[in-house]
Amino acid sequence: MKPTWIITANAGRARFFEESALTEPLQEIEDMVSPGAKQSISDVVTDQAGPTAAAKSGHNIGSGNQPAGFAHNANSGAPNKQYQPAVTPAEQEAEQFAKDISAYLVKAQQEGRFGKLVISASPQFLGTLRANIDPHLKDLIKTEFNKDYTHFNGPQLREQLQALKDKQE
Repeated sequence: MKPTWIITANAGRARFFEESALTEPLQEIEDMVSPGAKQSISDVVTDQAGPTAAAKSGHNIGSGNQPAGFAHNANSGAPNKQYQPAVTPAEQEAEQFAKDISAYLVKAQQEGRFGKLVISASPQFLGTLRANIDPHLKDLIKTEFNKDYTHFNGPQLREQLQALKDKQE
């Protein structure tokens, strides 16, 4: 029987534990840290505005009732080439980290390293992880918990997850 993997994660760190049997201690097999968690905010965010189409343009298009210097696409509602949806750099990093976790799990599953998954993640990151996990893995997820236990060791993690499981039943 293939072991169950228990993943505990947040937007900056994911720890993978293997549970071979209920009587055996959990074995930590991987400790992933998001590359964004290591960067300073000034490496991720810039305070410069990006270029926009027709910025500082004096073109008047249409009838003469637009003020001088009015950007010709400002009232069209159409985004320009540099349009980015309202996503913060932290959200982008979390999404990329969730994709990295999913890729790691897909590779491990293809190698036959686990049979089932238990996921425990911070409430904010659990949604991101759900949205980015490979569809082939979704059937392997036995249980999910919206708790961040990345700072717990194996025995503490097992104890906390068992307590949560008992509450649910």
